[in-house]
Amino acid sequence: MSFRIRPATMADLQPMYEMAKLTGGGFTNLPPDKSALTAKLERTAAAFADPESAEEDRLFVLMLENAATGDIRGTCQIFTRVGVRWPFYSYRLGTISKRSEELNRTFKAETLNLVSDLEGSSEVGGLFLHPHERAGGLGLLLARSRYLFIRAHRHIFADRILAELRGVIDDAGGSPFWDGVAGKFFGMNFQEADQFNALHGNQFIADLMPKHPVYTAMLTEAARSVIGMPHPTGRAAMRMLENEGFNYENYIDIFDGGPTMTARTDQVRSIRDARTDVVVGIAEEGERALVSTGSWQAFRSTFARLVPVEGGVTINPDGADTLGVAVGDSIDWIAG
Repeated sequence: MSFRIRPATMADLQPMYEMAKLTGGGFTNLPPDKSALTAKLERTAAAFADPESAEEDRLFVLMLENAATGDIRGTCQIFTRVGVRWPFYSYRLGTISKRSEELNRTFKAETLNLVSDLEGSSEVGGLFLHPHERAGGLGLLLARSRYLFIRAHRHIFADRILAELRGVIDDAGGSPFWDGVAGKFFGMNFQEADQFNALHGNQFIADLMPKHPVYTAMLTEAARSVIGMPHPTGRAAMRMLENEGFNYENYIDIFDGGPTMTARTDQVRSIRDARTDVVVGIAEEGERALVSTGSWQAFRSTFARLVPVEGGVTINPDGADTLGVAVGDSIDWIAG
């Protein structure tokens, strides 16, 4: 495979912007706005330039690159801590039970509660693969490479990790959930709120959103039906997260109602089960593995073919070339 994951640079602004225009909305971490994307790349440059920084809320943007042509075909992001610069809000689904002795009945009402329970977690997000490349496992490469990056720099990441999946968006680009809940309090449609959040953060939610629970029975059927549901294009991403050990624990996005998946960082499969070995030979044969090398700005990741042997592993020539590794170099890897 000639595709690899590498750290983003300021030179990636234009291809990142072109991909952002293809997302179709509701993609807060990848807004089609050059100033917002420039700010992300600047944060990434600062994070890579000072590995020993004490700053808690660092952002790392990674790019999917065709190593043979240099073309950028995807991107993803990793946040070391959320809720540092401004609160990180979610809705948590809960239940309120009430008993009437006169009626001899117990009533259970489902509620949405505005919480900041997930503050301080790390986050994987901003994953986008160009529509022309949605085959051949490149989505897996983008998603799982983030975990090898976290493993290589584990000390700067939290013990809990989350991933927000985009919720259901209708054909007009609106959100049934937003229209049924928050839209009633903000005087703006979903696209306007989503863009404002992408550019300025969600403090305006804290300023304007009622703090009392929202009873889901009072919402429209359209809003209730999408609570905790991923966008149709995000179902594969949800399965990938579940395969890594993430779970849906009744947290949803405050804008579109999409599910927020969480896991203990050290129990994520691609972090927990990865190995570190030395390359002892170059050979064509082997089983497919996700492989990374280097740290910080030198980080690279790809799929390659490996054979565990005494003293280390062998790697196929294409994988070695794509990563820039040779005999004697250290790699992290996990089968599959």
